[in-house]
Amino acid sequence: MWLELDRESPLTLARQIYRQLREMILNGDLASGHKLPSTRSLASELSVSRNTVIEAYSQLIAEGYLKTYKGSGTVVADGLHALDIVVPMERKLIITPEKAPPEKEIIDFRTGIPALEYFPRKEWSNIYREVCQKGPASGFGYCGASGIWELREAIAGYLYRTRGLSCAPGQIMITSGTTQGLSLISHILRDNQKTVLVENPSHSGLRNVITMAGCSIEGVPADEKGLRTELIHDKRKISFIYTTPSHQYPLGGILPIQMRLELVRYAEQNDCYVVEDDYDSEFRYEGPPVSSLYELNPQRVIYCGSFSKVLAPALRLGFMILPQKLLGKYKQLKTYSDLHTDSLGQYTLARFIQNGGFEKYIWKMKKYYGRNRSILMKELSKWLPGRFDVLGHATGLHVVVQFHDTIFTREIINTIVDNGVRVYPVGSFYIVKEPEHNDKIILGYSHLPPDKIVRGIEIMSNALL
Repeated sequence: MWLELDRESPLTLARQIYRQLREMILNGDLASGHKLPSTRSLASELSVSRNTVIEAYSQLIAEGYLKTYKGSGTVVADGLHALDIVVPMERKLIITPEKAPPEKEIIDFRTGIPALEYFPRKEWSNIYREVCQKGPASGFGYCGASGIWELREAIAGYLYRTRGLSCAPGQIMITSGTTQGLSLISHILRDNQKTVLVENPSHSGLRNVITMAGCSIEGVPADEKGLRTELIHDKRKISFIYTTPSHQYPLGGILPIQMRLELVRYAEQNDCYVVEDDYDSEFRYEGPPVSSLYELNPQRVIYCGSFSKVLAPALRLGFMILPQKLLGKYKQLKTYSDLHTDSLGQYTLARFIQNGGFEKYIWKMKKYYGRNRSILMKELSKWLPGRFDVLGHATGLHVVVQFHDTIFTREIINTIVDNGVRVYPVGSFYIVKEPEHNDKIILGYSHLPPDKIVRGIEIMSNALL
């Protein structure tokens, strides 16, 4: 019997024998009724222990490939030819992939990525270890669709201290991030007879989340102030409005109070909801913190928050504040979605907030991002004096740069990339791509060290000469 064993393979010898015999049976190379060598004989032939062959045979017998008959040995089971399965023989069990050529280093001004090298690893790991070692045994079980109470309570306290936002912990639902939260809300509020209004431009990924839930969307233009609320008055049959009022993505506008009141009044009059994505409100560099839309009407506004851009995307932790009447539907849908969000991470984050570490970290990173922002603005002024205006720089982790003399065509973008820098035209964030808005680009600066910001702006500027 021709079997080829690789003693350098991470697969055990027994597993290699099992796989090769199984493939020979499924390919028809070993027909029904074919008698296999005895375990002692095959072990001697392959120079392996008899126990290794017994283990392989036992697995094949357990799965129905082989049968044993007293006095007749081990034979291939009947009926396998009816499966008509062709499996290619694996002579080389482990194929080492060719090494991909090293990619050219790109200075990528993409948005939404925190400075991961500053993540508080030591403090986080200490709390996590303590949670695992000293936490209750129930912490390793199912925690429920709503999330653990300690984290919901900690978030409620944090929002009140930092935003003046008052809500009951029972209204806070823990999610695996804004994406999941928006998906669940879209499913809950989906109505085939109604439409979802979204800002235009907006994050294409989050628009897709809404449409993947089966909702129809309609864009409402946004400008330097945010969603143009005067354009929604004649809209009817709306299930909800998705908006980023504290820092419109991507243009960076802050929705004025008059327009906020107009938006909430529309929701009240048309029996719909407003989904407020407050994705990076922690990082405001100019003026006092902006109040949330939620405070104007907690029964009509659904507040979404995430820790992905504040701490790290890998944590997969976010939250929503829901009106009382939606809690039941949410819990049911969340249960059937993924039962619950990682409970150990929730306990860790709860303690990180409770012991003050979270707010200290935000203040630290606010200073760091503020310095990056200043460096970016300085370099733009140095290399491109008088050629641009900056939008949306008061808050968040990116700016929008509008040029007076440049349209970022595909050719120009490719030229910049070829020189080692990637930037993103605002025109690509519209529901229908609008080249006339490609005089603006988005520059995310949170994840880039200062030297790369300096170098990146220099390269981009030289490419635009």
